[in-house]
Amino acid sequence: MTSRMIPKTANTLETIQQSIASELRSLNERILLSLSSPNRMMNNIVEEYLRRKGKQIRPIMVLLSARLFSRTIGIRTISAAASVEMLHNASLIHDDVVDESKLRRGEPTINGIWDNHIAVLVGDFFTSTSLQLANETSDMRIVGALAGLGRLLSLGELDQIYNARFHRLSERAYMETIGRKTASLFVACARMGAYSTGADENDPRVESLCEYAEKLGLCFQITDDIFDYFPSKDLGKPTGNDLREGKVTLPLLSVLLDDSVPGHAEMLALSRKEQLSAEEVDVLMAYAVEHGGIDYARSVMAGLRDEAVEALSVFPDSEIKSSLVALLDYVISRSK
Repeated sequence: MTSRMIPKTANTLETIQQSIASELRSLNERILLSLSSPNRMMNNIVEEYLRRKGKQIRPIMVLLSARLFSRTIGIRTISAAASVEMLHNASLIHDDVVDESKLRRGEPTINGIWDNHIAVLVGDFFTSTSLQLANETSDMRIVGALAGLGRLLSLGELDQIYNARFHRLSERAYMETIGRKTASLFVACARMGAYSTGADENDPRVESLCEYAEKLGLCFQITDDIFDYFPSKDLGKPTGNDLREGKVTLPLLSVLLDDSVPGHAEMLALSRKEQLSAEEVDVLMAYAVEHGGIDYARSVMAGLRDEAVEALSVFPDSEIKSSLVALLDYVISRSK
């Protein structure tokens, strides 16, 4: 199997961030204000958490989506972007509790610094703040998109557990799962950004933008799944972590579904063991890499990229449209 080349772009995430720098400043001011509380402990935890905020790709997606439909960004868009960022962070905080993770991208987690009880309460506080911010847009379409997103994220995680527990090896099942657990977040960002400018939900351009966002989200998760095959100090989880949890992602899945690959029956049986040793995890990972699993995953992303760019063709060429393509290429080619 050979991977298709993904075009390089001169733009970087930093370039995109600079193009909407004033909007991002307003976003972070809104987030800080919305999380302010009379509880000193909560304020200290929030201040430390926000100090090491991530790349904010999801709220950037909201802001860029809004700019496709409007030259200016108002408070409704800022609140919509802040709400989706809060829900995303709430899910990360709760994930760290479930996974008993003490580090995320090299930084201590809330449960690592404090304990699970406090981390769950902070996650709940973020979730409630997210809903409050969405409500402040006075657009029930935005509130509905956020509420629907919460359901999809939960179902996606349950899909992943079901697939792992019952060894459901199917590329379609894999794509459906990552569509819910990851891509749904990017679709919600696109929809909320468009709605925040007053866009009509029946405008076909909204659905085209959502199609782009779905492909972007799928690529984001496939890239993360590829990371699991290579060591990195920045990701906060060991290599092979997915397999240890019983998750067969696209690189290995593509090889296990090809019964013409040497050793197929033996590796398929091994992948279905209830508990894998460290040595068995290494064997399966090496098997996936040796027989083109990484190349296959990258070729799938190249196809998704083409579909995403085509979905944007309904919009005239502009700096914002170029930024969306650059964001897509960043997601695919990022190193962490």
